[in-house]
Amino acid sequence: MAHVLVTGGTGFLGSHTIAQLLTAGHTVTTTVRSLTRRTDVERMLIAAGSPHADAVSYVEADLTSDRGWDRAVAGADYVLHVASPFPGARPKNEDEVIVPARDGALRVLRAARGAGVRRTVLTSSFAAVGYGHGRTGRTFSEDDWTQTDGPGVSAYVKSKAVAERAAWAFVESEGGGLELTVVNPVGIFGPVLGPDYSASIRIIHAMLTGGMRAAPPIWTNTVDVRDAADLHLRAMTAPQAAGQRYLALAGEPISFHHIALALRTRLGEAAAKAPTGSAPAWLLRLLATVNPALRETVPQLGVVRRASNAKARKELDWAPRSNEDAVVATAESLVRLGLLSG
Repeated sequence: MAHVLVTGGTGFLGSHTIAQLLTAGHTVTTTVRSLTRRTDVERMLIAAGSPHADAVSYVEADLTSDRGWDRAVAGADYVLHVASPFPGARPKNEDEVIVPARDGALRVLRAARGAGVRRTVLTSSFAAVGYGHGRTGRTFSEDDWTQTDGPGVSAYVKSKAVAERAAWAFVESEGGGLELTVVNPVGIFGPVLGPDYSASIRIIHAMLTGGMRAAPPIWTNTVDVRDAADLHLRAMTAPQAAGQRYLALAGEPISFHHIALALRTRLGEAAAKAPTGSAPAWLLRLLATVNPALRETVPQLGVVRRASNAKARKELDWAPRSNEDAVVATAESLVRLGLLSG
């Protein structure tokens, strides 16, 4: 068994990844921005049914500072760099998102190289793969890259592409013996373990609480958080994964309308507030002229981005859950944990 550093243990994917590592018998260190969050991680690991939740080591470290990273990577065989800044609101300057993502990734890679880590698995995103290409019927693969100057590219999307390219460039020019593997998840759904979860979960929350009266004509790709974590573990140790990218997604895109339908069909009364109708694109475009919150959704209306998970399936024997199972598991956990109020 190995010793693994997981960055961002308080996060949705980070906590699930730690839980799977512990179940597999690995020892784990995780970084948190404040040690006061240690109990939050422990609660999430208990919620995940993870063994030895009290055996995780914690180091205070932040992606914007060098402090703590040498101690975090000490003794690690592998690093899973899951942590990444995500803007709560549209930044005034795109560098507010891009610089921390890029510099944080490089900070972790430098520390890993210095500690003699075998391999770092970087959590990137489909945002680094399939955006900025306009409307296209193509199916994206690991060979594709987001066009950062293309249409509809937000600061967050650009940050993921810039950070991943910087990581590959660093390993090629300065990495020494450090191996790099990248996982590119789409929207992450699945069972939440506490109040820290991905932005994708807010879609399900809005549907269940009546915050989304009608489903917009938007399609999304999904992956269950348990499957995304599993792919990280497979990418961590598989010899053939060194120097590779892997898209993490369930399959074909699913529309918001079909997500709502799956919730109503499988949850019954608990999903009674999920939308039954669809909002026309023209109406949303009109509302976006007076509602800033809707403006970033306009470029996504009617856009279907297809991608292939064939590489992960073939090379790493990865078998993800379906779109429907992922979104329903999300909803069931929100209900179970009482997270639908407010």
